[in-house]
Amino acid sequence: YPSLKPLGSWMGDLVERCSQMRGWVEDAMPPTMWLGGFTYPTSLLTAVLQVKARKDTVAINKLTYTFPIVDRPANGIKAAPEDGVFVRGLFLEGARWDTAAAELRDSLPKVLYQQMPAIHMIPAKMSDIDDKAHIYDCPVYKTSERRGMLSTTGHSTNFVMMCRVPMAAEHTEKYWVKAGVAMLTQLDA
Repeated sequence: YPSLKPLGSWMGDLVERCSQMRGWVEDAMPPTMWLGGFTYPTSLLTAVLQVKARKDTVAINKLTYTFPIVDRPANGIKAAPEDGVFVRGLFLEGARWDTAAAELRDSLPKVLYQQMPAIHMIPAKMSDIDDKAHIYDCPVYKTSERRGMLSTTGHSTNFVMMCRVPMAAEHTEKYWVKAGVAMLTQLDA
């Protein structure tokens, strides 16, 4: 799997990945899924959409995600949701998440990355999404390189998805794009 970690950190990461998969196979789906623990995180996201499409008998290409940010730590979540999946382990680069205001804000001085709280990725019909909301479409990447080979889907092999994140009223989406704000599934250390 793609990683920029040194060998020691990479081994610890590998052990945690195996532990997540083993727990899922031997017990049940964990309450939160570590998105960085998947070689192909999009496979989990597609599976969640397929479950919703079958449940509601709607075409999968008519579904997308909503992204409510959970206001408690990932380890405080004790059960998987009815719809969607709780995702943990994403890191925000170039900005910070203000939990009290529930919005994207400028980074604090000397803070390069901030771990995001758990995100509840809920499948929803595209027609139900509010396009007028004050939202930043934040790209999610596997590594900090933010590049990769072009895959058959037309996306970079390093790109995971766009995550709609509420932003502070004083900024526009263009502001966050110029700041290079993105989420990463893993850090380099």
